[in-house]
Formats: sequence, C-alpha cells, structure tokens
Amino acid sequence: MTHRMHMDTHIPPLNGGHGWRDTATRYALLPLRVFLGVTFIYAGLDKITDSAFMKDAGSGSIGDMMRAVRDSSAIPALVDMALKNPVAFGYTIAFGELAVGIGTLIGLFARLAALGGALISLSLWLTVSWASDPYYYGNDLAYLMAWLPLVLAGAPMLSVDAALRSRRRQRAGGYR
Repeated sequence: MTHRMHMDTHIPPLNGGHGWRDTATRYALLPLRVFLGVTFIYAGLDKITDSAFMKDAGSGSIGDMMRAVRDSSAIPALVDMALKNPVAFGYTIAFGELAVGIGTLIGLFARLAALGGALISLSLWLTVSWASDPYYYGNDLAYLMAWLPLVLAGAPMLSVDAALRSRRRQRAGGYR
C-alpha cells in the first residue's frame, strides 16, 4: 500500500496574484493591527482619564499597584525606578500606549510602534503580571507575542507607511 503525502502547493494565479488566498495573505495582519491599536489607545486613554490611577497612593493608584507587585516582579529594580515618581511613570506608560496605538492603527512608523508595544508589554509582563500562576493567566505575555509579527512585517496594507512607500516608488519611476 502506498501513501501519498498531500502538499498544498499554492501556485499564484497568472493574473498577478489577485486570488482570494493572495488577498487574504496580504491582509492577514490587519485584524491584529486593528485590535492592538484600538486596545492600546483605549488603555492609554483609560489611564489618563482615571483620576484614581494617576496618583502616588490610594485605592487604584499607580503607586499602590507598583508597590503591590514590587516583591513578586522579575525585575524589582525596574519597579523601584518607577516608584521614584509613580505619577510620571503612569503618564509615560499612558502616553506611550497612546502613541503605540495610534501608530499601529494608522500604520505610521508601524514597526517602531509595534516595537514600542512589545517593550511596554514586556515591561508589564516582567513586573505586573510576572507572578501570575500559571504564567498564561497573565495577558501581557500574550500581548508581547502578538506584537512580534507586526515588529517583523510592519503594516504593509492600508497604512500611512504603505502610502508613503507607494509614493516613493512612483517618484523613483517604479523601481523601488
């Protein structure tokens, strides 16, 4: 008895790659980009508009949260640095999330925005959600992994970066 291995060898159509698979491939990262962009914009706005969060101490404050996670974090020195001025740290994270979210959503400096998102998620994983047990209960690690495809690929479709790239190609005579 012989067995044949089925290999899905998709051959692009002769019409220049405009089949549904090619279209789906080109737009595959768009839902992830929209989700992460909207989520980080929301997270940044939520922090900025929450008067209890942007305080040195008190229920729901950034200061109390950082003090609560200090001893269980992977890098207590990072938390100590934030505790020198918790309110400034809170605003830095909030405005960082806003910048990352906007850049990701509109696709402006998309790889840089995704790298910023990955670094924010990494810092939150190593501090705030490090003690989650089991580890996959902490969502910051999942966000970190979600940012990586965007760090690698950027925003090739429906983005300011793609429009600028197309404009440069047109000015260079289509050879870039």
